[in-house]
Amino acid sequence: MSPPDTCNTTSEGAAGEADPWFQLNNSTGLHPGFHTDITKHLGVQITLITAYSLIILLGLLGNALVIYMIIRYRNMRTVTNFFIANLALADLLVDTLCLPFTLVYTLLDEWKFGAVLCHMVPFSQALSVHVSILTMTVIALERYRCIVFHLGRRLTWHSSFLIMAFTWTMSAVLASPLAIFREYRHEEIPSINLRIAVCSEKWPHGTSRGGVIYSLSMLLLQYILPLAIISYAYICIWVKLKNHISPSSRNDSINRRKKTTKMLALVVVVFAICWLPFHVFQLASDLDLALRFKEYKLIYTVFHIIAMGSTFTNPLLYGWMNKNYRNGFLMVFRCEDKPDSFHTEGSFRTRSTRRLTLNGRNGGQPPTAV
Repeated sequence: MSPPDTCNTTSEGAAGEADPWFQLNNSTGLHPGFHTDITKHLGVQITLITAYSLIILLGLLGNALVIYMIIRYRNMRTVTNFFIANLALADLLVDTLCLPFTLVYTLLDEWKFGAVLCHMVPFSQALSVHVSILTMTVIALERYRCIVFHLGRRLTWHSSFLIMAFTWTMSAVLASPLAIFREYRHEEIPSINLRIAVCSEKWPHGTSRGGVIYSLSMLLLQYILPLAIISYAYICIWVKLKNHISPSSRNDSINRRKKTTKMLALVVVVFAICWLPFHVFQLASDLDLALRFKEYKLIYTVFHIIAMGSTFTNPLLYGWMNKNYRNGFLMVFRCEDKPDSFHTEGSFRTRSTRRLTLNGRNGGQPPTAV
């Protein structure tokens, strides 16, 4: 299986011929999860249910708030924020179309959701991860273009939406093998007279070679190469801003760019850290290096939870590092649904103060969003 196929909690899909922990348990004549699977212990299951539930709830709440703010408040409708909304949408896809199924499959060791979802669930997970990393790359390159080369003209709304459409289309193409090369069937376990439904990968020629090739390709295209490009872009941006000398009237603009760049770079760092253990363990599984671990399934599930933690961390980072988002979140929680009172300088002002600002008290400069 490839790195992005994380909706199923095995390295080769669901239980079956290509399922490592199915093989381990079935070789002993036991149903998956009997005696040898620590994830069947009540305490472990409660922990897993709690962890997945928190990720789902925090992800739904945080990412929905981000999208709501950008739609609701006109001053938040900037190109960068549109891309941030695209990230939030990809994370919402994971929280709704992947994690609930992952949790149920982990606990039951049987695919209960039929043939259609057998193809669509892993595809949705892979799609969202590709959209996330491509969007982060686009954000980094756009800021690199504007800041390093002093290009004042930024992308238009129309261009940004075309780019987002391209990221979803390209991501769908890259994720499509996980929907195409898949099989839903029923597996017999003669030793205990049991028949279970399984959802597993089925690569051409009946071998796992295709899965290994796809895994290595996606590790390069989905993780190593994008992070290398993003790192280079943000290093150049940071050096440029750090060494930039400008008139005092532009100091606020430079400081805003520094804070925004730091926030966006930290989003990428958190994403990379969350996904690194899973990618490494996934590759080891594809190369048959991880099956020797006694608690293979538990280790895999823990790394999966860490990776999925990235779906709710972005809103937390926005609220921590950006006053615009922090103030907007507070307005929502206080039920202060007053778009005219929201200003992207990070303060809640009265309408009279707003008029003074727009009339020139602040140098005639309109509020600047992210």
